[in-house]
Amino acid sequence: MFTVKEDTTLVGISELRTHFDRVLEAIGKSKVLLKKRNKPLAVIVPIDKFNRMEELIEMIEDAGLGYLAKGRDLKSKSTYYLDLDTVEKRVKAKK
Repeated sequence: MFTVKEDTTLVGISELRTHFDRVLEAIGKSKVLLKKRNKPLAVIVPIDKFNRMEELIEMIEDAGLGYLAKGRDLKSKSTYYLDLDTVEKRVKAKK
């Protein structure tokens, strides 16, 4: 196990197997970069950091989708849309 930065520790797969308790301890303090044959394989981060990353990704995705929707709305004409009554009638007619 080797700490490369204050918040990152490198751990080989074989070391993970033999010193799992030490790796778990390191996860509490920093992210752990797993490597196999000196190539990065995976990153283990504390769960609170993972949850924050997931929330951030969702916010970015929502903002991107909102941007696309707004762009499409600005380009579209009102004739492209159906009002709710018309949609309900069409759905009932197909049943």
